[in-house]
Amino acid sequence: MSVDVKRHARHIVLRELGGPGQQRLSRARITVIGAGGLGAPALLYLAAAGVGQLRIVDPDTVSLSNLQRQILFRTEDVDASKVERAEAALKALDPGVEIEALSLKATADTLPDLLADADLVLDGCDDFPTRFAVNRAAIKARIPLVSGAVGRWEGQVGVFAPHLQDNAPCYQCWVPEIPPDAEDCAVMGVVGALTGVIGSMMAMEAIKLISGAGEPLTGRIGLYDGLSGRMRTVSLPASRSCPACASDRTGTLRSPLA
Repeated sequence: MSVDVKRHARHIVLRELGGPGQQRLSRARITVIGAGGLGAPALLYLAAAGVGQLRIVDPDTVSLSNLQRQILFRTEDVDASKVERAEAALKALDPGVEIEALSLKATADTLPDLLADADLVLDGCDDFPTRFAVNRAAIKARIPLVSGAVGRWEGQVGVFAPHLQDNAPCYQCWVPEIPPDAEDCAVMGVVGALTGVIGSMMAMEAIKLISGAGEPLTGRIGLYDGLSGRMRTVSLPASRSCPACASDRTGTLRSPLA
């Protein structure tokens, strides 16, 4: 994908990004797991940013209750494939973005192929088994994982890349096992605008990782409380007993910056 200078002029004038950073975005290949509350805003901003290739993975169809927060979709999309409608919306935003829409579930069996040629992966799914599977697949593929989660009025986002340095954690260093009181948004509820905040932050971290701008949240978690309007960042150490990454902390990142 070539850079449209007029379309991306506001990026190109940024000292931290500029023409070289925009070129890196145009060559980037990103896999996004989930086209829901988090994936929807993340995908919109990644497409708008000029990311060259987006692979969208989600087996679901659009439901009426999705429209409260999943801003890729419209009322006429109800009962349609999420990935197909997402592709149409993103192509309407920028026809130059290459979209691969896959209506399938991310599992330990499918993830190796889904991440094989990706520069990084965004995980916006809403169940822990899938999050754990994505984390392990990202470790094996040696690519960064940008992970987001929301519930009620609170959200979090982090970047996990244990292959980059000895003390960098993976997702399971943060959440070693499924919490006994884990609930999804259908049970506990979520304010729609919160998914926009966290999904946009996920896109921001991806843009920084690809372009080389700024300091990504590698080894840190951004925690946002929508009710109070407060956000804090906490450092997360690697767990030497982590079942996912303790034995796999060396190697070289397949970087889109090359």
